[in-house]
Amino acid sequence: MSGVIVTNPPKADAKDVDSLAQYGVATVSEAMGRTGLLGPEIRPIQQGVRVAGTAVTVLSWPGDNLMIHAAVEQCGEGDILVVTTTSPSTDGMFGELFATALQRRGVRGVISNAGIRDTQELRDMDFPAWSRAVSAQGTVKATGGSVNVPVAVDGQVIRAGDVVLADDDGVVVVPRERVRATVEASEAREAKEAKARAAFLDGQLGLDRYGLRENLKRLGVAYKTYDEYEGERS
Repeated sequence: MSGVIVTNPPKADAKDVDSLAQYGVATVSEAMGRTGLLGPEIRPIQQGVRVAGTAVTVLSWPGDNLMIHAAVEQCGEGDILVVTTTSPSTDGMFGELFATALQRRGVRGVISNAGIRDTQELRDMDFPAWSRAVSAQGTVKATGGSVNVPVAVDGQVIRAGDVVLADDDGVVVVPRERVRATVEASEAREAKEAKARAAFLDGQLGLDRYGLRENLKRLGVAYKTYDEYEGERS
């Protein structure tokens, strides 16, 4: 497998990335029309952490982490490393030593479509990680691959410089051209939810606030007393 290492790709504006980090993955995905989510199998190894950064992508051979070593050189302040393989793999391709080198370069975390290991050490050093698997299985460094090329994870295309946002709910990717618009849409959604939250605290029901009683009626969902319901069953 030959490959390519792309240097100096365009990136989303750093201020917009930091603005996006104010919002949760669910909010951002909803703001983009319920798009951009990676699958639910990619889970955090920690809790209570949210990060956003510009993607440095890695396409590796299964069970081979050579290209992660190559990618470290391409990483810088505010990046997130995104690792995937040419076919499914759960081997522990990423661990504490990689995290040490990346943290030194200002990288904010890693998203792996394969496996990671040294999870306790990663938590201890506050290096956030999301992965499809946790595995102690080691890897080799024998096959070429690519860095900073477009990769596909769970049907989502991630390009170098796109924004990756991750929290306890999962991972979402925002195309670099859409980051500013997504920040604005997320802000509007948060404001809308704040009004709904206040209404619910005041006792209003979602059935009334969102006009859902008509939906129930249209769908033929009926209200019955317990006696009426039991009488019809007997």
